[in-house]
Amino acid sequence: MRTGIWQLLPKETGGAQPQTCLVSSLQPLVRQLTISRQILYRRLGQMGLYARRPVRCVPLTTTHCRLRLAWSREHALWTPQQWACVMFSDESRFSLQSDSRRTFIWRAPCTRYRQENIIERHRYDGAGVLVWGGIILGSRTDLHVQIGTMTSQIYRDVILEQHVRLFRGAMGVQFVFMDDNARPHCANIVSECLQSEDITRLDWPAFSPDLNLVGHVWDMLGRRVAARQPPPTCLPELRRVYCVLSGVCLCQAVLKPSMFSSIPTENNK
Repeated sequence: MRTGIWQLLPKETGGAQPQTCLVSSLQPLVRQLTISRQILYRRLGQMGLYARRPVRCVPLTTTHCRLRLAWSREHALWTPQQWACVMFSDESRFSLQSDSRRTFIWRAPCTRYRQENIIERHRYDGAGVLVWGGIILGSRTDLHVQIGTMTSQIYRDVILEQHVRLFRGAMGVQFVFMDDNARPHCANIVSECLQSEDITRLDWPAFSPDLNLVGHVWDMLGRRVAARQPPPTCLPELRRVYCVLSGVCLCQAVLKPSMFSSIPTENNK
């Protein structure tokens, strides 16, 4: 039996069976109905809606989507043995300021990646630290943490020379290095360094952080830092916290053979 909740739900949630609803838009309903917030949330659960954080992604053009699909199809038939030679690397900036991760939506199960449940954003500003790490089958790099911008010279002298080159020497010519198309990564001095060290680079579609297996490491690391009480209040403290927690997160994120079987499926979504 329907209650007044159905009639008062925002129009964008749909007329008969709402699929998505911002939690903030439900606050006026609590004031209009003579029920508690807990009862309202329980009724929404009975409708199949649950409070979840929305998926965040960078805005994609038609060209981006076409190139991502082409890359996924090209690598869909790669074997676990081929993926086992790939080092996935990524860098991420963590800020002292909030990233609005407190925003929740009410959505039905299995609708995480629907367009209406995704928030597009490039980045957010504010003082913070930049972290870089890489993972490969059974191993990982140390986490590099710095305050400031990642330049092409730092990327070559620190990331490639002190981290990536060591794995190339240990694995041999079958080693493949994956990084994205950030401007410092595409500089001539970086390409020359990779060529001089005979390091094969994996072609990577632009604006595709969701295809990178390192992404869940940053999510794990960010959650652990956000849970600390009291939270970091200055950059040196933030840097120290990430250095302390990074070892645990990267150890838990070391690639296992079973993970590679899901890569083509994830890329073709």
